[in-house]
Amino acid sequence: MTSCITEQPETLASAHVPAELYDGLGARHATISPKFLYDALGSKLFEAICELPEYYPTRTEAAIFARHGAEMARAIGLGSTLIDLGAGNCAKAASLFPLLRPSQYVAVDISVEFLHDALNRLRQRFPHIAMEALGLDFSSGLELRNNVRAEKRLFFYPGSSLGNFTPPEARAFLRRLRRNCGPDGGLLIGIDLVKDKAVMDAAYDDALGVTAAFNLNVLRHVNGLLDADFDIRGWRHVGFYNEAMGRVEMHLEAKTPQRVRWPGGGRDFAAGERIHTENSYKYRQADAMSLLETAGFEATRVWTDPHCPFAVIHAQAAN
Repeated sequence: MTSCITEQPETLASAHVPAELYDGLGARHATISPKFLYDALGSKLFEAICELPEYYPTRTEAAIFARHGAEMARAIGLGSTLIDLGAGNCAKAASLFPLLRPSQYVAVDISVEFLHDALNRLRQRFPHIAMEALGLDFSSGLELRNNVRAEKRLFFYPGSSLGNFTPPEARAFLRRLRRNCGPDGGLLIGIDLVKDKAVMDAAYDDALGVTAAFNLNVLRHVNGLLDADFDIRGWRHVGFYNEAMGRVEMHLEAKTPQRVRWPGGGRDFAAGERIHTENSYKYRQADAMSLLETAGFEATRVWTDPHCPFAVIHAQAAN
């Protein structure tokens, strides 16, 4: 089957993007939404992060899939409509194709160019699977087109990306998934669990500086979106686990006073002032299960790693 890219109204080309960035940069404590980390270059840098020894989530989750994939397939069943949220290079979903044998694969990602390349490669390996790709910012809405099968929808959300939402945002997001998955649908989700602070700190501030490059790249991206003049050399990456908030935080910190301008406005940053670019909340397993239940799912199976706290959960739509 051929795959097609359908750009939806919520891509980063949308008219609301400048206003969203202006609001974040103009706030008392400046922010840039983590979705802006994932332009074409940012997506490639994140791929590199996933190969780093410090970045445990990818290899831990991959080990769970490798060890328990057959059990997952028995729990889920064959012939699902596999909807991959934040698909990136589609590699995680593709590794499950031989086991799940989906009838349709729907790849969803905010980086349309990166997604297009990934789907072109993937369809050559699996020509028998119907494929559709959506360039969509699903963090704020989820509208699936009519050519996405309604039967047996399985939302696939690996990589602990749920942690980018605050707990109330995560609950609202999961409820949107529940409304879209129908009575026979479900969710296969990876959730990072609380662990030693030093392990988490290293994962988000690696020795090679790849995570720093990934974070700093957002300023280059914002320059292009706003015609701004951030000087990337004037900023440094800061990443750490905030125990009080239960989350890893990423910031960009001004090394020296910075004056940033864009058409119609700008902002001055003092030395040491930060722009908050990402949160990654970590959960205890019981809290993750409770969150799914309040969103309308019933957690049917949980698979974990014996060496590094991480969970892959299959949850069915509750009646």
